[in-house]
Amino acid sequence: MGRGRQKAKATKQARDMKYFSPATDYSALQRELTDQESRAAARRPEPLEPVEPDYSAYADKYADDDDGGEESGSRRTG
Repeated sequence: MGRGRQKAKATKQARDMKYFSPATDYSALQRELTDQESRAAARRPEPLEPVEPDYSAYADKYADDDDGGEESGSRRTG
C-alpha cells in the first residue's frame, strides 16, 4: 500500500472512531453505579463521635484566672 492510501485509511479509521457513538444502556449504567454505592456504604464503618478530652481536672485550677475574656485596664484595637 502506498503512503497516500495508508494515510487515507488512517484518517478514515480516526474519523470513524471520533464520530462513533454506540448505543448506551443507561439503565444498566444506573444499576452498576447503584450497586457500587451500596457496596461502598456497606464497607464504610459508621463515623465515630470525636472524643473530647476531660478538662474537669483543670477547671478548679484555672477557675480564678478566667475574667470573662476582658483584659483588665487595657483594650485591644485594630
